Amino acid sequence: MTTTIHKIKPSTTCLKWISLFFLCLLVCISCKKTTRPETEDDDEVDSEWIENQGHLYEYGICIDSLDITNYTIKNGDSPSAIFTRLGFSAAKTDSLCKVSAKVFDPKKLRAGMTYTTITVKDSLASIQYIIFAQSMTDFSIIDLTGEDGVKAYAYNKEIRFERRYLEGVITSSLWNIIKNNGADPLLALKISDILAWQVDFFDVKEGDSFRVVYDVAFIDDTTELNVSSIEGLVFAHRKKEYTAIPFTQDSVREYFDREGNSLRGAFLKAPLDFFRITSRFTNARFHPILKRYRAHHGVDYAAPVGTPVKTIGDGTVTAKGFDQKGGGNFVKIKHNSVYTTTYMHLSRFGKGIQQGAHVKQGNIIGYVGSTGLSTGPHLDFRVHKNGQPIDPLKMESPPAEPVKAGLRDSFEIVKRNVLAEMDSLQSAANKQTVNN
Repeated sequence: MTTTIHKIKPSTTCLKWISLFFLCLLVCISCKKTTRPETEDDDEVDSEWIENQGHLYEYGICIDSLDITNYTIKNGDSPSAIFTRLGFSAAKTDSLCKVSAKVFDPKKLRAGMTYTTITVKDSLASIQYIIFAQSMTDFSIIDLTGEDGVKAYAYNKEIRFERRYLEGVITSSLWNIIKNNGADPLLALKISDILAWQVDFFDVKEGDSFRVVYDVAFIDDTTELNVSSIEGLVFAHRKKEYTAIPFTQDSVREYFDREGNSLRGAFLKAPLDFFRITSRFTNARFHPILKRYRAHHGVDYAAPVGTPVKTIGDGTVTAKGFDQKGGGNFVKIKHNSVYTTTYMHLSRFGKGIQQGAHVKQGNIIGYVGSTGLSTGPHLDFRVHKNGQPIDPLKMESPPAEPVKAGLRDSFEIVKRNVLAEMDSLQSAANKQTVNN
């Protein structure tokens, strides 16, 4: 049997329809390749999709055909000086200064900060964008590409968070054990802040231990910023175990123990993070400068000049100045009708610290110095109760409000999840240790 194949010559109309069909098909394919896929949050930039297109982006700008140049701000630089140095006319410089002032405060420019220009790759190298870095994540962009004139807007780099787990047994200090394990030692400060009312971290003992789950912030996928938050903590000190569960109550994220009691006390145990006690509360101390015995109704904390000094509780600044009797630069804070604290020998005062200013627990009110009658940098810290001096190291601190009754069920769920995650991560860490 012979099969005959007939070639059908299409008509002109048919050819038009076929051509139209293939044209539509090509458009559909093209759209599929270049249209960003929808996400749950359509405002979120899909970085993976951008990479798949083979384009290079910086500050949200496609720089495939552009050059980037980075500069460092010098002493005395102002936006006007920078724009002039970049080659802009006086009129253009004035225009750029007015526009840029909408997105950043020129008074906050400091030597060492950076700015960037993005230019066209040609002989003229005309500037398309100027970017001022406000921080590692926040930038102010001046856009000179628009037909309607210069625009300025803020740009924030996306921050990614990575969950981590660490445990250890203390042999010298919490700072050292964390650092020796390859983690950011500032994690020690966050741990000490959380348990500042329960544990004296200058009295930790060899054999004390901890387990902590925390988040680390990243930008550009590989640049580690800092320890963002602690998501669960167990600290064993003097054979007693302290647990910290993060929980949000009244829009404030705080830490509570397993029973739902707040770990935050009315007062911090100390006004410094790390220090060495050189003199304690006494009625008869030999003064190294005056060469005689007299009462020392405070505690001396030795620390390097410039170490931040924090108020131990909420209150109002009742006095600030220089004590001619030997205290040097000092700040006095009234916390309530019962307690007042005084911080002396400061090198300088904290921002906004003036008589009548309200401060919150942990606010920096000054910095360690050696002003007044002092043989070296230290903080002389004093506490008065009902007008009478008391030993700061023996002061009791009432706890803050516990988890409210109406939120107990929610807290129990959060607690179970936190402890389960800690146990899971601990198990995984132990398996990894065995395998290694």
